[in-house]
Amino acid sequence: MLFTEPTFLFLFLPLLLGLYFATFSRDHASYANWLLLIASVIFYATGGGWFTLLMLASIAFNYWMAIAIDRAHGMPAARGRLAAAITVNLVVLGIFKYANFFADNVNAVLGVLHLQPVALPRVLLPIGISFFTFHAISYVVDVSRRDAVAQKSPVHAALYLLLFPQLIAGPIIRYRDIADQLARRRVVLDDFAYGVQRFVIGLGKKVLIANVVAGPADRIFAMPADQLSAAHAWLGLVCYTLQIYFDFSGYSDMAIGLGRMFGFRFPENFRWPYVAASVQEFWRRWHISLSTWFRDYLYIPLGGNRVNVARQYRNLVTVFFLCGLWHGASWHFVVWGLWHGTFLVIERVRFRRVRKDPPYSSTHPASSISRPGPSGPGIRSWPIWPHAYALLVVMIGWVFFRAETLSGALAFLKALAGLTTAAPTPYTVQWYLTSELWLALAAGAIGSTPWVPALAARLSRSKTPSVAWSASLASMAMLVAILLTSVMHIAARTYNPFIYFRFL
Repeated sequence: MLFTEPTFLFLFLPLLLGLYFATFSRDHASYANWLLLIASVIFYATGGGWFTLLMLASIAFNYWMAIAIDRAHGMPAARGRLAAAITVNLVVLGIFKYANFFADNVNAVLGVLHLQPVALPRVLLPIGISFFTFHAISYVVDVSRRDAVAQKSPVHAALYLLLFPQLIAGPIIRYRDIADQLARRRVVLDDFAYGVQRFVIGLGKKVLIANVVAGPADRIFAMPADQLSAAHAWLGLVCYTLQIYFDFSGYSDMAIGLGRMFGFRFPENFRWPYVAASVQEFWRRWHISLSTWFRDYLYIPLGGNRVNVARQYRNLVTVFFLCGLWHGASWHFVVWGLWHGTFLVIERVRFRRVRKDPPYSSTHPASSISRPGPSGPGIRSWPIWPHAYALLVVMIGWVFFRAETLSGALAFLKALAGLTTAAPTPYTVQWYLTSELWLALAAGAIGSTPWVPALAARLSRSKTPSVAWSASLASMAMLVAILLTSVMHIAARTYNPFIYFRFL
């Protein structure tokens, strides 16, 4: 069930909200948790089918293992139980996500050696298993580290792992961050209103921008290589660059908004990544919950910045190799991860004497555009070239991320560089550039920067009452317009995928 489906918007969510607040109480505990747990199981089962049983079995396993690890704290058995819990979670992920990838590569080698290939039935991938596995691993590891106490209530533990707003595509939430909220939380009107606002903004991002630019991006990336001109390639890449950001950040906004409606505070997952002045800053702004997960549970355990420089570089490349593989069981995802890891190493080498902050810092970029970011001055004093460099590196990386094969990515890059002669095609660049696409591209370019929210915040804080009142009224009118326009688009269109689901 997608957040942008009429069934969710006009049946599931209103019914759930009505039942949730049926007690007319601001404080929500036992009844609310049971209700959300049942709703989350139904939400997952609508798309997960029989895989729901696998998810419930995994929840039961991690619930008991966390308690066992907690009880054995300080004893030799604790480390063995932790290793067993992590191993089981990774084996389940490996079987469902990487078995076919491994078999295909083994068969390729066997074919070169003229040996009989390995016969393996195609394994279906349970939706959301990557995010679910990372939640489970972080939970048992935090219990082992004493960063969290094992949850004794099976309902609370299950709700943490299965809570429907963040179940499919994140953000990845640490148990310690919402443990108190699971026990008891209060929903006030301001929080609920903020949740509705974030949900509507995310809905608009997804439906009015991501869905519109998705059509040209998909068609251009699917074009035969001999018909792909440089103009086609750049238009397709720009569309995909906006599509993946507004698709995934829109989902995160909707998840954060839904969580706030039910009293949960989820961490921010995006902070204007396309304004970054370096690749390392991009990764402090893009999918923050994932990058911090890799930092805390892989980069730091590998030695982090405590080891010599050569091992730091090796650790960076290793982390991003696994980050690419996590996104998908294919070599073009691996190349995408290595591409980013390589540029992080290059930036470390190039700016080692200038920049003292590591690529994995415990801080995130400031949300205010007037404050200095982690790698340079604020937006008010931007030099353009560092941002152009970072955006170009990220966009080239998206070619590997979007292409179906590694050879397809290389062919697309050749077209981007103008190294191919395109055959005539009736689908010219002008054919794609409709007024709707121009509007979506303009909205995407503006919406990728923090200028509009900064202007709105400044006007709302104005000491002139008429200005602040007008800004609030305009903001409300804009939200209503976004909601109504999004609903009309949902009713009129059949193309409504969440593209990030293919990487889960």
